[in-house]
Amino acid sequence: MKAVIAGTPLQYEVSGSGPAVLFLHAFPLTSRMWDAQARALEATHQVVRFDARGFGGTPPGDGLLTMERIADDAVALLDHLGISKAAVCGLSMGGYAAFALVRRHPERLRALILADTRTAPDSAEAKRNRSAQADSVRREGPAAIADGFLQKAVGDTTRNERPEVVARIRETILSASARGIVDALAGLAARADSGPTLREIKVPALVVCGAEDALTPVADSEAMFRGLPGSRLEIIPRAGHLSALEDPAAFNAALTTFLNGL
Repeated sequence: MKAVIAGTPLQYEVSGSGPAVLFLHAFPLTSRMWDAQARALEATHQVVRFDARGFGGTPPGDGLLTMERIADDAVALLDHLGISKAAVCGLSMGGYAAFALVRRHPERLRALILADTRTAPDSAEAKRNRSAQADSVRREGPAAIADGFLQKAVGDTTRNERPEVVARIRETILSASARGIVDALAGLAARADSGPTLREIKVPALVVCGAEDALTPVADSEAMFRGLPGSRLEIIPRAGHLSALEDPAAFNAALTTFLNGL
C-alpha cells in the first residue's frame, strides 16, 4: 500500500488488529525485515511497518535521510491510518529514529522497544567512514558495502550456522538504491546525541540486543537499560546486530512477553 507523506509515496503494510505496534527498520534493509515479527503479532496486534525513503518500495526524498524525517514519516503514517498511539520498535537505524520520535512526538508513544541500537552519535572517525562508504556506493553501487556490512552486522553463529539468513540479508542490500544508501549514510552521520533523550522516555521500555552484536555491543544496551528506570533488558544469545532476523523466535518471545504485559 502507498500513502503520500510530505510529497513522497511511502510503501507500507498493515496487518492484524488490536493495539498498534509500529516497526522501524534497520539500515540498509526494508520493512520486510519484520516479516517474522508481523506473523507472530498479527493475531493480537495491529502491525504497521513502512519502507524509509530510498529503501524498498519508497523512492528517495529530496535530501539526506535524517532520523527526524523517518520519525515524522512514521507519525504521518499513523495519522493516515487513524492510529493515535503505538508501541514503537526500532532496530539499529530504526532505534535512532525511535529516539527522534520520542523527542518530536512523545504523545504518540504507548511503549518503546530499542533493539541493537545506542544513544551515542557518530564519532569523527565513524563520520569519515560513512563518507567513504557513500563515495564507494556512488561509484560502485550497493555491492560496495554489502560484504563489509555483513561481516560486522551478522553474528558469528549466524554466519556459521544460518547461511540462508546471511544470503537473504545480502540480497536485500544489493536490491537497495544507491541514492537511498547515500542519503541514509549522511543522515546517520548527522544524528543527534540521544543520551539526554533517555530522561524524556515516560513509557514502558524494552531494550534488546544480540549477544554477538559487534556494532552496538551489549554494553550499549546495558547503559540504555540503566538509564531507563523500570525498563527490561533482553540479551539474545547466538545473535548479532540484526537479532530480529538472526533469531526471530527468541526476539519474538521477548517482544510478545513485553507487549502482552502492557
